[in-house]
Amino acid sequence: MSGVRSPAVINLSAMRTKGWIIPAAALAAALVAAGSVAQPTEARAPRSGAVRPEPVVVELFTAQGCAGCPEASARFETVAAGPGVIALTYTVDYWDYLGWTDTFARPEFAQRQRDYRRSLRLRNVSTPQVVIDGRRQVAGVQTPDLQSAIDEEAARRIFPPEIEFRIDGDHVGVGSGRPPSGGAEVVAVTYTPGPQEVEIAAGDNRGRTMRHLNVVRSVRTLGDWSGQSTLYDLAEAHEPGQAIAVLVQAKDDRRILNGAVLEPR
Repeated sequence: MSGVRSPAVINLSAMRTKGWIIPAAALAAALVAAGSVAQPTEARAPRSGAVRPEPVVVELFTAQGCAGCPEASARFETVAAGPGVIALTYTVDYWDYLGWTDTFARPEFAQRQRDYRRSLRLRNVSTPQVVIDGRRQVAGVQTPDLQSAIDEEAARRIFPPEIEFRIDGDHVGVGSGRPPSGGAEVVAVTYTPGPQEVEIAAGDNRGRTMRHLNVVRSVRTLGDWSGQSTLYDLAEAHEPGQAIAVLVQAKDDRRILNGAVLEPR
Protein backbone atom coordinates (compact mmCIF):
# COMPACT_ATOMS: atom_id res chain seq x y z
CA MET A 1 0.00 0.00 0.00
CA SER A 2 1.39 3.36 -1.01
CA GLY A 3 0.41 6.61 0.61
CA VAL A 4 1.13 9.14 3.33
CA ARG A 5 2.10 8.08 6.82
CA SER A 6 2.14 10.62 9.60
CA PRO A 7 4.97 10.66 12.15
CA ALA A 8 2.16 10.31 14.70
CA VAL A 9 1.81 6.68 13.59
CA ILE A 10 2.74 4.14 16.25
CA ASN A 11 4.12 0.75 15.32
CA LEU A 12 3.93 -1.75 18.16
CA SER A 13 6.90 -3.67 16.81
CA ALA A 14 9.15 -0.59 16.57
CA MET A 15 8.35 1.81 19.39
CA ARG A 16 9.95 5.22 19.62
CA THR A 17 10.13 7.84 22.32
CA LYS A 18 9.13 11.36 21.29
CA GLY A 19 6.29 13.10 23.16
CA TRP A 20 3.19 11.66 21.54
CA ILE A 21 5.06 8.61 20.21
CA ILE A 22 4.72 5.60 22.47
CA PRO A 23 7.54 5.13 25.02
CA ALA A 24 8.83 1.60 25.08
CA ALA A 25 10.27 0.28 28.32
CA ALA A 26 8.12 1.65 31.09
CA LEU A 27 4.76 1.60 29.34
CA ALA A 28 3.42 -1.77 30.46
CA ALA A 29 4.18 -1.08 34.09
CA ALA A 30 2.99 2.51 33.98
CA LEU A 31 -0.48 1.94 32.53
CA VAL A 32 -2.78 0.17 34.97
CA ALA A 33 -6.52 0.41 35.24
CA ALA A 34 -6.59 3.81 36.91
CA GLY A 35 -2.89 4.39 37.13
CA SER A 36 -0.76 7.25 36.04
CA VAL A 37 0.57 7.68 32.53
CA ALA A 38 3.33 10.04 31.50
CA GLN A 39 2.84 13.67 32.46
CA PRO A 40 2.25 16.23 29.71
CA THR A 41 5.17 18.14 28.30
CA GLU A 42 5.09 21.76 27.24
CA ALA A 43 4.23 22.31 23.58
CA ARG A 44 6.80 24.04 21.42
CA ALA A 45 6.25 26.11 18.31
CA PRO A 46 7.25 24.14 15.19
CA ARG A 47 10.54 24.99 13.56
CA SER A 48 11.08 24.86 9.86
CA GLY A 49 11.69 21.25 8.86
CA ALA A 50 11.27 20.01 12.44
CA VAL A 51 8.86 17.31 13.59
CA ARG A 52 6.18 18.88 15.76
CA PRO A 53 6.05 17.69 19.37
CA GLU A 54 2.31 17.01 19.05
CA PRO A 55 0.46 16.29 15.81
CA VAL A 56 -2.13 18.57 14.26
CA VAL A 57 -5.39 16.75 13.47
CA VAL A 58 -6.65 17.70 10.00
CA GLU A 59 -10.13 16.42 9.09
CA LEU A 60 -11.46 16.61 5.53
CA PHE A 61 -15.22 16.44 4.94
CA THR A 62 -15.86 15.49 1.34
CA ALA A 63 -18.26 13.57 -0.90
CA GLN A 64 -18.03 11.52 -4.05
CA GLY A 65 -21.04 13.43 -5.41
CA CYS A 66 -19.44 16.85 -4.87
CA ALA A 67 -18.07 18.33 -8.12
CA GLY A 68 -15.30 20.32 -6.42
CA CYS A 69 -14.14 17.57 -4.10
CA PRO A 70 -11.70 15.55 -6.27
CA GLU A 71 -9.32 18.51 -6.59
CA ALA A 72 -9.71 19.32 -2.90
CA SER A 73 -8.82 15.74 -1.96
CA ALA A 74 -5.62 16.02 -4.01
CA ARG A 75 -4.64 19.25 -2.24
CA PHE A 76 -5.49 17.71 1.11
CA GLU A 77 -3.18 14.78 0.37
CA THR A 78 -0.34 17.22 -0.34
CA VAL A 79 -0.50 18.90 3.07
CA ALA A 80 -1.07 15.55 4.79
CA ALA A 81 2.40 14.52 3.64
CA GLY A 82 3.97 17.09 5.95
CA PRO A 83 5.44 16.23 9.35
CA GLY A 84 3.27 16.16 12.45
CA VAL A 85 -0.13 15.78 10.75
CA ILE A 86 -2.90 13.27 11.44
CA ALA A 87 -5.01 13.42 8.26
CA LEU A 88 -8.52 11.92 8.27
CA THR A 89 -11.11 11.84 5.47
CA TYR A 90 -14.85 11.66 6.24
CA THR A 91 -17.19 11.24 3.29
CA VAL A 92 -20.74 12.49 3.86
CA ASP A 93 -24.05 11.37 2.41
CA TYR A 94 -25.99 14.57 1.81
CA TRP A 95 -24.99 14.75 -1.88
CA ASP A 96 -26.32 11.26 -2.62
CA TYR A 97 -29.55 12.73 -4.06
CA LEU A 98 -27.58 13.84 -7.13
CA GLY A 99 -27.50 10.25 -8.38
CA TRP A 100 -24.46 8.61 -6.81
CA THR A 101 -24.49 6.87 -3.43
CA ASP A 102 -21.22 7.60 -1.65
CA THR A 103 -19.42 4.31 -1.03
CA PHE A 104 -17.79 5.35 2.27
CA ALA A 105 -20.32 7.74 3.79
CA ARG A 106 -22.06 7.14 7.11
CA PRO A 107 -24.67 9.35 8.82
CA GLU A 108 -22.43 9.88 11.85
CA PHE A 109 -19.78 11.53 9.68
CA ALA A 110 -22.24 14.21 8.56
CA GLN A 111 -23.25 14.57 12.22
CA ARG A 112 -19.62 15.17 13.19
CA GLN A 113 -19.45 17.93 10.59
CA ARG A 114 -22.68 19.45 11.93
CA ASP A 115 -21.18 19.42 15.43
CA TYR A 116 -18.31 21.48 14.06
CA ARG A 117 -20.76 23.83 12.35
CA ARG A 118 -22.25 24.68 15.74
CA SER A 119 -18.94 25.04 17.57
CA LEU A 120 -17.38 27.10 14.76
CA ARG A 121 -20.58 29.16 14.42
CA LEU A 122 -20.99 28.51 10.72
CA ARG A 123 -24.31 29.03 8.94
CA ASN A 124 -24.34 25.60 7.29
CA VAL A 125 -22.25 22.61 6.30
CA SER A 126 -20.63 22.22 2.90
CA THR A 127 -18.00 20.21 1.06
CA PRO A 128 -15.11 20.30 0.68
CA GLN A 129 -14.26 21.50 4.17
CA VAL A 130 -11.20 20.97 6.35
CA VAL A 131 -11.36 21.34 10.14
CA ILE A 132 -7.99 21.78 11.88
CA ASP A 133 -7.65 20.61 15.48
CA GLY A 134 -11.37 21.28 15.88
CA ARG A 135 -10.54 24.99 16.22
CA ARG A 136 -10.88 26.44 12.75
CA GLN A 137 -12.01 25.54 9.26
CA VAL A 138 -10.77 26.07 5.73
CA ALA A 139 -13.42 25.85 3.04
CA GLY A 140 -12.48 24.87 -0.49
CA VAL A 141 -9.09 23.52 0.66
CA GLN A 142 -6.71 26.05 -0.87
CA THR A 143 -3.26 24.61 -0.16
CA PRO A 144 -1.38 27.78 0.98
CA ASP A 145 -4.23 28.80 3.32
CA LEU A 146 -4.49 25.27 4.66
CA GLN A 147 -0.77 24.90 5.30
CA SER A 148 -0.64 28.28 7.05
CA ALA A 149 -3.56 27.29 9.26
CA ILE A 150 -1.88 23.98 10.16
CA ASP A 151 1.35 25.77 11.10
CA GLU A 152 -0.52 28.28 13.24
CA GLU A 153 -2.50 25.64 15.09
CA ALA A 154 0.67 23.64 15.76
CA ALA A 155 1.95 26.54 17.85
CA ARG A 156 -1.18 26.78 20.00
CA ARG A 157 -0.76 23.58 22.02
CA ILE A 158 -0.01 24.21 25.70
CA PHE A 159 0.41 21.27 28.09
CA PRO A 160 -1.61 18.72 26.09
CA PRO A 161 -2.40 15.41 27.81
CA GLU A 162 -0.10 12.68 26.52
CA ILE A 163 -1.53 9.65 24.77
CA GLU A 164 0.15 6.25 25.14
CA PHE A 165 -0.84 2.83 23.81
CA ARG A 166 -0.29 -0.32 25.82
CA ILE A 167 1.96 -3.01 24.43
CA ASP A 168 -1.05 -5.28 23.73
CA GLY A 169 -2.64 -2.55 21.59
CA ASP A 170 -6.02 -3.10 23.27
CA HIS A 171 -5.77 -0.17 25.67
CA VAL A 172 -4.76 3.47 25.49
CA GLY A 173 -3.84 5.78 28.35
CA VAL A 174 -4.45 9.52 28.46
CA GLY A 175 -2.27 11.40 30.90
CA SER A 176 -3.23 14.05 33.40
CA GLY A 177 -3.69 17.67 32.44
CA ARG A 178 -5.99 20.65 32.58
CA PRO A 179 -9.43 19.74 31.23
CA PRO A 180 -11.32 22.30 29.13
CA SER A 181 -14.47 23.99 30.38
CA GLY A 182 -17.32 21.52 29.95
CA GLY A 183 -14.99 18.53 30.03
CA ALA A 184 -13.53 16.38 27.27
CA GLU A 185 -14.00 12.98 25.72
CA VAL A 186 -11.65 10.42 24.20
CA VAL A 187 -12.61 9.41 20.67
CA ALA A 188 -11.33 6.46 18.61
CA VAL A 189 -11.43 7.06 14.85
CA THR A 190 -10.89 3.87 12.87
CA TYR A 191 -9.66 4.44 9.32
CA THR A 192 -8.02 2.76 6.33
CA PRO A 193 -4.46 4.13 6.06
CA GLY A 194 -3.24 5.31 2.69
CA PRO A 195 -5.07 6.22 -0.51
CA GLN A 196 -8.11 4.55 -2.07
CA GLU A 197 -9.59 5.19 -5.49
CA VAL A 198 -13.25 4.99 -6.47
CA GLU A 199 -14.66 5.17 -10.01
CA ILE A 200 -17.77 7.32 -10.03
CA ALA A 201 -20.50 6.07 -12.36
CA ALA A 202 -23.22 8.69 -11.83
CA GLY A 203 -23.87 12.19 -10.56
CA ASP A 204 -21.74 15.33 -10.99
CA ASN A 205 -18.47 13.34 -11.01
CA ARG A 206 -19.63 10.68 -13.46
CA GLY A 207 -16.71 9.12 -15.34
CA ARG A 208 -14.11 10.42 -12.87
CA THR A 209 -11.90 8.51 -10.47
CA MET A 210 -11.86 9.98 -6.99
CA ARG A 211 -8.92 9.39 -4.69
CA HIS A 212 -9.37 9.47 -0.91
CA LEU A 213 -6.66 9.44 1.77
CA ASN A 214 -7.09 7.79 5.18
CA VAL A 215 -10.81 7.09 4.82
CA VAL A 216 -12.63 6.96 8.17
CA ARG A 217 -14.65 3.81 8.82
CA SER A 218 -16.08 4.47 12.27
CA VAL A 219 -16.01 6.94 15.16
CA ARG A 220 -16.44 5.71 18.75
CA THR A 221 -16.41 7.59 22.03
CA LEU A 222 -14.26 5.64 24.51
CA GLY A 223 -15.23 7.70 27.55
CA ASP A 224 -14.88 11.03 29.31
CA TRP A 225 -11.58 12.63 30.31
CA SER A 226 -11.68 14.89 33.37
CA GLY A 227 -7.99 15.70 33.66
CA GLN A 228 -6.96 12.56 35.54
CA SER A 229 -4.75 9.82 34.08
CA THR A 230 -7.16 7.27 32.65
CA LEU A 231 -6.95 3.99 30.76
CA TYR A 232 -9.44 3.22 27.96
CA ASP A 233 -10.42 -0.01 26.22
CA LEU A 234 -9.68 -0.05 22.48
CA ALA A 235 -10.84 -3.59 21.72
CA GLU A 236 -14.09 -2.62 19.98
CA ALA A 237 -12.30 -0.06 17.79
CA HIS A 238 -10.02 -2.67 16.23
CA GLU A 239 -10.85 -3.78 12.69
CA PRO A 240 -8.55 -5.93 10.52
CA GLY A 241 -6.18 -3.83 8.46
CA GLN A 242 -7.38 -0.55 9.97
CA ALA A 243 -5.51 2.15 11.88
CA ILE A 244 -6.92 3.95 14.93
CA ALA A 245 -6.54 7.64 15.68
CA VAL A 246 -7.22 8.43 19.33
CA LEU A 247 -8.29 12.05 19.90
CA VAL A 248 -8.81 13.92 23.16
CA GLN A 249 -11.54 16.42 22.29
CA ALA A 250 -13.39 19.13 24.22
CA LYS A 251 -17.12 18.54 24.48
CA ASP A 252 -18.23 22.17 24.23
CA ASP A 253 -16.02 23.92 21.70
CA ARG A 254 -14.83 20.68 20.00
CA ARG A 255 -11.15 21.67 19.99
CA ILE A 256 -8.75 18.71 19.90
CA LEU A 257 -6.26 18.70 22.75
CA ASN A 258 -4.04 15.94 21.36
CA GLY A 259 -4.05 12.92 19.07
CA ALA A 260 -2.03 9.80 18.29
CA VAL A 261 -2.29 6.91 15.84
CA LEU A 262 -2.03 3.15 16.30
CA GLU A 263 -1.04 1.27 13.15
CA PRO A 264 -2.98 -1.77 11.90
CA ARG A 265 -2.13 -5.03 13.60
